[in-house]
Amino acid sequence: MLPVTSNRAKLILCPPAFLEFFSQDFAGMHRTKVKKLILGGHKCIKYKCGIIVKYHHTLWLTNLGRASIMVTMNRLDKSRSAQVVRCLIEGCSIQATVRMTGVSKNTIVKLLVDLADACVGYHDARVRNLKVRRLQCDEIWNFVGAKAKNVTPAQKAEGWGDTWTWTAIDADTKLCVSYLVGGRDLGWATEFMHDCVSRISNRVQITTDGHKAYLEAVESAFGADIDYAQLQKVYGAPSEDHKRYSPAVCIGCDMKVVSGNPDPKHVSTSFVERQNLSMRMSIRRFTRLTNAFSKKVENHAASVALWFMYYNFCRVHSTLRVTPAMEAGISDHVWSLDELLQMAEPYMPKPGPRGPYKKRISN
Repeated sequence: MLPVTSNRAKLILCPPAFLEFFSQDFAGMHRTKVKKLILGGHKCIKYKCGIIVKYHHTLWLTNLGRASIMVTMNRLDKSRSAQVVRCLIEGCSIQATVRMTGVSKNTIVKLLVDLADACVGYHDARVRNLKVRRLQCDEIWNFVGAKAKNVTPAQKAEGWGDTWTWTAIDADTKLCVSYLVGGRDLGWATEFMHDCVSRISNRVQITTDGHKAYLEAVESAFGADIDYAQLQKVYGAPSEDHKRYSPAVCIGCDMKVVSGNPDPKHVSTSFVERQNLSMRMSIRRFTRLTNAFSKKVENHAASVALWFMYYNFCRVHSTLRVTPAMEAGISDHVWSLDELLQMAEPYMPKPGPRGPYKKRISN
């Protein structure tokens, strides 16, 4: 333990009454900012990376830290990182995660983005050469910053507006074969389908909804070596007491064979739509009628990548009793969050000098 006797820390003698008051508030607490505290006419200097303790009537610092903002970045330990990840994949917002774990908002967002890079890399490398018999594809809507009708051109250039998450689910193993965050036009549909075909090693039956972009995208990616059907749901007219957010009633389905010879018994999008519900329930950014929506499209895509890594490898499916990755044969056990974090370590950036502190960071 070092006495406070350097240029950055002065020896402070306080009367007993003041020391008792001071120690109640600050003794044993880590100081994170350099400030001058003036109480009762006595100046006390608090330093970064030090613990203030009392010995008789003298204040001591157990560890003198650098006063400069250029300090070495610390990384969360695995237990606290696992707590943060658990909150994020169980439907908690960033602010709720801050309150529950005590980890700062900036640290949580940085952990989310770093983990997402690792999840994307691992999914791209391991989810390959799949034996898929029936593939169901769909897209789920959300927005970043504001809905498209309320976005200015400058905000649209930053990624604000409507955002669509394309998902492809193996109907047998419930594995998410591919996902993509972007728009809903032909370009995004083509990119999505080409990624799907790169991960499947056999002839497959595909079912999508009636979105027209699928027609050309599926043909471009799979060619004629596919059994493809579209399932268009038919909704009834809204009733007189129809509310603004009440869902319309589905009164039937219209099946259309596009190519090949798909089995009518398995022309369905029920599994992928159920997975969309899981996303709505487990990713706070997808919850409707809240202010928890994403403010940056990068963070929105990061939350999707983290969710699908957890969904495929860590989350036991209630029907299968195993994870989708185990059912598909690309994993032999249920992953824990510690294993997920260990997987991400090679992809994570190494701790280095910290840059200027940003007071505000978007979700």
